Amino acid sequence: MLSVLKHRTYRYLFYAQVIALIGTGLATVALGLLAYDIAGADAGLVLGTALAIKMLAYIGIAPIASAFAQFIPRRSVLVSLDIVRALIALLLPFVTQVWEIYVLIFVLQSASAAFTPTFQATITDILPDEKDYTKALVLSRLAYDLESLLSPALAFLLLTVISYNSLFTGTAVGFFASAALVLSVILPKTKTAKNSIYGHTTKGLRIYFTTPRLKGLLALNLAIAAGSSMVIVNTVVLVQSTFSLSQSSTVLALVMFGAGSMLVALLLPILLQTLPEKRVMLVGAGLTALGLLFGFFAAKSYMVLLPLWFVLGLGYSMAQTPSSRLVRRSAKPEDRPSLFAAQFALSHVCWLITYPLAGWLGAKAGMGSSFLALGSISVVSIIAVYYFWRDPNLKK
Repeated sequence: MLSVLKHRTYRYLFYAQVIALIGTGLATVALGLLAYDIAGADAGLVLGTALAIKMLAYIGIAPIASAFAQFIPRRSVLVSLDIVRALIALLLPFVTQVWEIYVLIFVLQSASAAFTPTFQATITDILPDEKDYTKALVLSRLAYDLESLLSPALAFLLLTVISYNSLFTGTAVGFFASAALVLSVILPKTKTAKNSIYGHTTKGLRIYFTTPRLKGLLALNLAIAAGSSMVIVNTVVLVQSTFSLSQSSTVLALVMFGAGSMLVALLLPILLQTLPEKRVMLVGAGLTALGLLFGFFAAKSYMVLLPLWFVLGLGYSMAQTPSSRLVRRSAKPEDRPSLFAAQFALSHVCWLITYPLAGWLGAKAGMGSSFLALGSISVVSIIAVYYFWRDPNLKK
């Protein structure tokens, strides 16, 4: 798996991703604590709204930014967006009002919405061999999962000597370091199809909605979003308000989710050699649904929450990690940036639904209602996936 790091350009981009992710992880922990500091028991509602704003930025900006990025050197795009994200992160420690969180999150995530699809499409061009690309996907998943483990652990250590507001500085450092690493390599030129800005903006969506495997993937994205939204939005409220525990207990719960996800990522190269990726993804979605429904009945204590978050991490990684293989297989090289942007935007439509739902139900109707609603959404999503993938001839 690590053999793919012999490719110098990919190696530098992977390091850039890891460093930026650690910085982002620190910001995620700090943002939850900031929301709790400002809003108390309504932190889930504030955080859910902030994350919904993030999703709106992703949905609205990603396809348009991807279209314009077709005509600008990729390295310039990626470096500029890293710098913008770093500058916004430096402003977050000065937030004192809820509306200020919302504004800065929108600007920060608009930059991320332009960055991520461009980065993903660049990796597909750097690593044309599917085996190498699969290794890169696994490493990317491991990077996300290590971030889920290391960032909360690092945040825990840092919070013993500094305030949580100072964690945002670590985010800025991560983005600046990412920009420096991207600047140090030469990236392949964009393979631009002959099309207008409007054509580039909508082409990925047109491909998406005419490809059965991708329509199934969209339904699967909703199940993925349901599970992760419950964890991201409501962990701090469950641990610190419902169970009356400390910030470090919140961090440990997030670590358990990351540990489950990382375990699956380590096993995926073996699993995908012997099992169809769609079967693996469906099992992951099933684990997510079962975990959420179990939470409705049993998540009454911290000691139950920890293994439950671990199971949700398992399901999340099984369903999420192989998805880029399906996207890559569904388009010509010149269309991949548009299609990755479509996948990025549409998957975040799902989070736009589930983030505020998790926060609103948790705050207004109780955590049991949030578990039940999100679990039901996962079940319906899995049924839809079976419908779109029911053709036995559709093996890939």
